[in-house]
Amino acid sequence: MSINFKNIALLDEIETANRLIRLGFGELQNIDYANNFYFLPFQLLSQGFERLMKSYICLGYYNRQGDYPNLNYIKGLGHDLEALINKILVDFFDDHGRYYLIGDRNFLENDAELKELLYILSEFGKMARYHNFDIITANQKPSVNPRELWEQFEHKILSLNGFEKFNDRDLENEVFGDISRTIIIIFEKFVSGLARQFNFGTLGDHAKQFSGHLFDFAMLYPDKLGQTDYRVNTTRFKETPKKVHKRTAIDELERKLNPKFRSKLIKKNDFDGNWPFYAEEVIVECRNKHWCVITIEGYDYALNGAAKGKYKLESPHDAGMAMLGVSIGDFISIALAL
Repeated sequence: MSINFKNIALLDEIETANRLIRLGFGELQNIDYANNFYFLPFQLLSQGFERLMKSYICLGYYNRQGDYPNLNYIKGLGHDLEALINKILVDFFDDHGRYYLIGDRNFLENDAELKELLYILSEFGKMARYHNFDIITANQKPSVNPRELWEQFEHKILSLNGFEKFNDRDLENEVFGDISRTIIIIFEKFVSGLARQFNFGTLGDHAKQFSGHLFDFAMLYPDKLGQTDYRVNTTRFKETPKKVHKRTAIDELERKLNPKFRSKLIKKNDFDGNWPFYAEEVIVECRNKHWCVITIEGYDYALNGAAKGKYKLESPHDAGMAMLGVSIGDFISIALAL
């Protein structure tokens, strides 16, 4: 088979890996009180990570040998994600003495949380997807329960602040965003560490031809981690109607003239704290000392549960206007203080 056909097949494999990973991140962000279907993100991420690393190994092999490996070589790699990343680091990863690539290597080699998460996904990918059938059939050597291990990891990383949010009706849903953001940052650092090898030539000039689908990940440096809303790629997010209100001239008049409506413009540059919104400025408003709404780019969203029930509005997080894992609690407090 000609090298061109092989290149096309590998390009398709990398594109598939990229899409699986992004969908997996999005499905992690979709987990909440109403959706605890962990199987889907496990399936997407275990497949996506395996395909990405095997594609990496193919290009690393090509860089060393001048040709792609044969089928037996690829089959011999197995499905263990930890083993795949170890092979990459030992045989193919090159930091070229660049400080950010040295940092990538250090993270990929030593981060304990990454190792734990890859172990869970590896076990799921190898046999744990059939855990329930092991129980049904009384298998003498049952597989591990990946969801149980994952929930143990979630509880471990959940901060004291997170536990306090469970007791606050306005912030309880943020707990899921806190957890998913922490996990996705770990995975973003993992994928970006691999992607930079494609983009910056350390995997060889041939690999640069395949870097386009991974460019966004390669550009994920520390100041950009945890800021992407991957839910926009998922069917659930696309098909869920967003309950928002486009403001009218009457709304603006009431904001100015109604003594029971108090509002305040807040700009990102003037805010002392973690800015949760994608927009550079917002207007918070408290109505009748009780209902808190926020205006973002001409649309109203519910800040607190009272406003969500009263006006049937989406929260900024649910509508994709605020970064998951970054709290809007300070803005509720500001609105109520008005």
